[in-house]
Amino acid sequence: MKSNFIFGVTGLALLSLLTGCDAVSDSTDDNKELVVYSSRNEMFVSDLLDKFKEDTGIEVKALHGVEPLQILEERNNTQADVFISNDIGALEYLNQEELLKATDPDNIESIEEVYRAENNEWIALSSRARGFIYNKDLIDESDVPTKMEELIDNDYSDIKNGYAITRGGNGGMISNVSALRYEWGDERTQEWIESIQDNSAAIFEGHGDIRRAVGEGIHAFGLVNNYYYHQQLLEPQDNNVGFVYPDQEEGEMGAIVNGAGLGLLKDSPNEDSAQVFLNWLLEEENQLAFVGESLEVPINSNLTPPFEEAVKLTDLNVQEMPLRELGNYFEDTRLLIEDAGLDLNLK
Repeated sequence: MKSNFIFGVTGLALLSLLTGCDAVSDSTDDNKELVVYSSRNEMFVSDLLDKFKEDTGIEVKALHGVEPLQILEERNNTQADVFISNDIGALEYLNQEELLKATDPDNIESIEEVYRAENNEWIALSSRARGFIYNKDLIDESDVPTKMEELIDNDYSDIKNGYAITRGGNGGMISNVSALRYEWGDERTQEWIESIQDNSAAIFEGHGDIRRAVGEGIHAFGLVNNYYYHQQLLEPQDNNVGFVYPDQEEGEMGAIVNGAGLGLLKDSPNEDSAQVFLNWLLEEENQLAFVGESLEVPINSNLTPPFEEAVKLTDLNVQEMPLRELGNYFEDTRLLIEDAGLDLNLK
């Protein structure tokens, strides 16, 4: 089952890993190190790790583009200290596999319990919500879906240029489907997948492709994470776009939310450095540094997002699903997507 849903590790990544391991094994107490695996965009992680090194003097070795399979393969020979993930489902899956350690860091109370594991094996620090970016020249806001379920009930064939979605294997789509499974069950969720597969005007590799296509007027609207809307607003042209957060009325599901965060790995080679990193990261200025230029929103509601158009989670009707629930669906959501006919990868 696991081989059906987790990406393989490239030879280059393994070579980098082996090189890093040699360096780690040669380290001394006088030259402390931290080994970080990350599946988050490298441009959002590098500055954060540079700041940590500058603040603490601890050397950092980072391997980017890591998927959970690599961590599973290292179960009895852990090479990394910290895993930074762009998907809480992946972190909770590793937690259920007993690969993360319980923690009690300083300032943990700044993160609500719903956004961390039961014993703080992982902690979410930035958030994103699903919704519909739309082109104001092609469609009125009143014609944009206001509920996820409307993509089943309406094919939007009357909308000029139609709407766009991502391939089924996109991380945002997988977490979106997992949240619907939690809310609706598998039968209704499969109906939703079949509907968007049949009725969407285009299926793109990623959300960046969608936001550009909507901005250019190639499609009227698209299903994306909200920070892609913020990105399109920053474009020098094709930026006449709006955004609708679905399911915001009383009694409705609420916006689907995911987060980015981290967990400390069990039996890591540099446990002391990992603990220093976690305490450092939960300082408020470093929580904001974790968000960085991603245009996501801090989980900590006391922090002001670093851009004007941001909508805090506290300003939204959010799905009442603890993020840890995503881990329960992480393994087989891809299979449900495939069974419903939405390709995991573009062909």
